[in-house]
Amino acid sequence: MSDERDDILMIIAAGEFSVGILGNVFIGLVNCIDWMKNRKIASVDLILTSLAISRICLLCMIMLDSFTLVLYPDVYSTGQQMRILDVFWTLTSHLNVWFAACLSIFYFLKIANFFHPVFLWMKWRIDRMIPRILLLCLVLSVVISLPITENWNDDFRRCVKTKGKTNLTLRCRVNKDQYVSIKVCLKLLTLIPLSVSLVSFLLLILSLWRHTKQMQRSATGFRDASIEAHVGAMKAVISFLLLFLAYYLSFLVVTFSYFIPESGLAVIVSELIALIYPSSHSFILILGNSKLRHAFLSMLCKVTYILKRRNF
Repeated sequence: MSDERDDILMIIAAGEFSVGILGNVFIGLVNCIDWMKNRKIASVDLILTSLAISRICLLCMIMLDSFTLVLYPDVYSTGQQMRILDVFWTLTSHLNVWFAACLSIFYFLKIANFFHPVFLWMKWRIDRMIPRILLLCLVLSVVISLPITENWNDDFRRCVKTKGKTNLTLRCRVNKDQYVSIKVCLKLLTLIPLSVSLVSFLLLILSLWRHTKQMQRSATGFRDASIEAHVGAMKAVISFLLLFLAYYLSFLVVTFSYFIPESGLAVIVSELIALIYPSSHSFILILGNSKLRHAFLSMLCKVTYILKRRNF
């Protein structure tokens, strides 16, 4: 029964992984083709492409962790390779949330209507700053992930996965304390970009409210392009916040499962939930971007036409 359960969970994970890879590869391909055609790339396309690449890497890390847990449990518990996987999972996780925060800021600066001098200055300079901001996010994520490499020795997972009551050595207790403290600090660091995204969302609501009031005073009874842009940006940001919250909680379960013997099922279920964030949010971004949406619908029409021709 355990083998059947694991097979079912891995099939679900493979399905989520495939959907996520297709969505993010689609975003990257469309923007890269457009980049090669026009010899330049828009700032929002650069952010979306960077976010798609980081999410492809994140999907691979989660899937690799799941397969290792099911197929090679001994390696998962004691292998040196898992230390490397943990570093790259932490790196891609932080890179995702920082890139998503950049997208939230970009939407806010481009769409919101405020007249504060600082806002206007940032709105004017944001396009030129985006490449440097993305590079800074990459460097920051790498620096944040480095402490993971210092807190695990070769027998750390064997220590924390020990069944029953055992007399742990001082070395194991020190490793546990280091692991918990570093992981807690890393989790707290993700609150910075999450807070930035939340503030951007709230300011977009304020901007939309002010714009709606102005339209009411001018007796305009229909939704203009500014309202549509506000609503689209708010959908992208709030969906990110909700999905990343589920991913964040799942990542916590996976992290602290190292201290709980026989926690394999909880880890797999948590990773299934974690896969939802990088898989589904890519399609929300596709539907919210006019160029990506048009390309996606065009692709669906072509695929439908090819399938119909094959049936006849």
